[in-house]
Amino acid sequence: MEGGHPYVPRDLILLDYVPVSLTQSTILGVYGISSLLVVSLVWILSGRSSKIMKIDRVLMCWWVFTGLTHMILEGYFVFSPQFYKDKTMCYFAEVWKEYSKGDSRYAARDAGVVAVEGITAVLEGPASLLAAYAIATRKSYSCILQVAISLGQLYGTAVYFLTSYLEGDNFAASSEYYYAYYVFANSFWVVIPTIIIIRCWKKICVAVKVQEQKKAKVR
Repeated sequence: MEGGHPYVPRDLILLDYVPVSLTQSTILGVYGISSLLVVSLVWILSGRSSKIMKIDRVLMCWWVFTGLTHMILEGYFVFSPQFYKDKTMCYFAEVWKEYSKGDSRYAARDAGVVAVEGITAVLEGPASLLAAYAIATRKSYSCILQVAISLGQLYGTAVYFLTSYLEGDNFAASSEYYYAYYVFANSFWVVIPTIIIIRCWKKICVAVKVQEQKKAKVR
């Protein structure tokens, strides 16, 4: 490995870099199982209330999953600038060492990436958990909040992809890592927020229309 690491560009300087200790299957397996447990728990708990529709239960699962991912996983990256030096086999450090094979800007601490991830972890993470709570308790601000967070996620993802493109889009160790980590893993934060925005937009429009009709009858 030129430069003492597996990342691209090969001349990227990472002093005292410590190679990934956990296997790819272990890293992905732990994340997958943990996510499944979280989603299952939210699904079971939300099912105790007959007032919560299935679609809302699915959304609660998404918001808790994405909220914890933002706060815990991305939060670790933001506040651990030298994760690539970790020798303790800390799972979170291993995740980012592995993910950096698909986008070395993480290991290089690219300012744009750190800024986007910082906003995501500190603001969008807690807001996502609030969105799940708002759905469960049928708060009036539920749709507005979901639209706001989803727009933030779409904006962050757009900046993430566009900055990479403008800088040459050459940060992956191989095409396999590029499509698996950089493209596929991030596609969820494009597709799902878009669907949520469309759904909430329709609900808001219906609510406004009903309110206008009520006002018209009063007059």
